[in-house]
Amino acid sequence: MFERYKLIAAQRPEDHIDFDREVMENMKLVDASLDGAVSYEMTIAPNFSNLNNVMHGGAAGVIFDMSTTTALCSLARPGFWEFMGGVTRTLNISYLRAVPIGTKVRLNSKVVGVGKQMAMIRGDMMSLDGKTTYCTVEHHKVNVPILPEHAKARVPWDDEFEERWRQTETGVKSKM
Repeated sequence: MFERYKLIAAQRPEDHIDFDREVMENMKLVDASLDGAVSYEMTIAPNFSNLNNVMHGGAAGVIFDMSTTTALCSLARPGFWEFMGGVTRTLNISYLRAVPIGTKVRLNSKVVGVGKQMAMIRGDMMSLDGKTTYCTVEHHKVNVPILPEHAKARVPWDDEFEERWRQTETGVKSKM
């Protein structure tokens, strides 16, 4: 997903600033599984701050939107929760502790349920030692078709991905 995101973002005018670009460029993958779980580390940069020099609540929204959406990637297949995993229906955040600017956090996300049109992902933002939970999220998504211009941004493994799913659906064994 990150590689496709970068290809699409590179096609935009130089002065275009995506609201989510800072998040996508700074989340570092720590762990991922094939069952819809993913963990990242990210430093809360000054541009995510409020006047109290802690993370702004709106910044948590975009951080969670992107980090939880990526949990759907391992469940995606052609025609099912493709690139960027649909659109947000609701994003419910519980703020438990302020996150000081400069803090490195762990973002954990897990798909709780996924169907043809709806998905629900839970996540949390914690200290690296796991002792402090800064905030939690429940993210409901609605599946939408991939935009045609996004589908044109091909990454090296797209052909293999599509072939494996074709073989799975037709019962043909993969030789890869």
